[in-house]
Amino acid sequence: MAKFRMNHARQGKGGGSSTIIRVGIFAALLSGLFFVYNILTGGKTDTGGWSNDRITPADTVDDRSYYLPADGYGEVVHHDFFSLSYDEEHEQAEWVAYVLTRHRVNSDKSARSEDFREDPLVRTGSATLADYRGSGYDRGHLVPADDMAFNPSAMSETFYLSNISPMARDFNTGIWRELEANVQSWARQHKKVYVISGPILNEPGKGSIGKQAVTIPNHYYKVVLDLSEPGLKGIGFILPNTITYEPLHTFAVSIDEVEQRTGLDFFPDLMPRDLETEIESDLNLDLWPFSKAAHNQRLRQ
Repeated sequence: MAKFRMNHARQGKGGGSSTIIRVGIFAALLSGLFFVYNILTGGKTDTGGWSNDRITPADTVDDRSYYLPADGYGEVVHHDFFSLSYDEEHEQAEWVAYVLTRHRVNSDKSARSEDFREDPLVRTGSATLADYRGSGYDRGHLVPADDMAFNPSAMSETFYLSNISPMARDFNTGIWRELEANVQSWARQHKKVYVISGPILNEPGKGSIGKQAVTIPNHYYKVVLDLSEPGLKGIGFILPNTITYEPLHTFAVSIDEVEQRTGLDFFPDLMPRDLETEIESDLNLDLWPFSKAAHNQRLRQ
């Protein structure tokens, strides 16, 4: 709703009873539709949707299209396990999007591939290894390699340079990694979460690196949506690309606020518009437990 939502008041913690009732009815109707769908299809398709936690070798493009952001400027590229929008002007993705499930998080981990390489699916050509070499910045993942470690091919896809952005080392190995650990924890708790992440590219950056002038972002964002019963909820984060010792929760914002900063519209086709409006304007930190262990590890490092 970055371009179409006007004057929505940010709700306080707890939400209203009307929202809970409507969410319950909506979830029940969707469960019924998926039940009928699974009967008709023989229960063989993993839609990546509301109530199906089965994992297929890959999420198909058609199954993924309904939760991708709108209003971006980049070239949309579909890999087998996630999608991205590549912004040629900045030589990196303006967003990446994927589903993270409890099953995937709890699966045996593939060895980290470390096979950084250009993305052959980007028509204009992605950034190169030479752009990052000697820059002083980490080749920071937008889709975390560990989130795709359930499958060697999925893991390898995260090393396409279209999924990489110049991150300050203490940011990449610090609060960004802590946020990734929390998202995995939420996927375990809620069974399935939708994740969209990227740099904020419509604001001035810190300069650029390499011959192709890869923009060094000042800030990164991540939004997480949980559609499990009994209630739907979402949370966003905007983080500075630098070392920080502040608690992670102090960077939490509503999804609406991330939309306003990025100019993107998140989850426009995933829910009815009125529910989307309510969920994305609300921020209730009580519903998102933060890992003390991940925070302590960051401070030690």
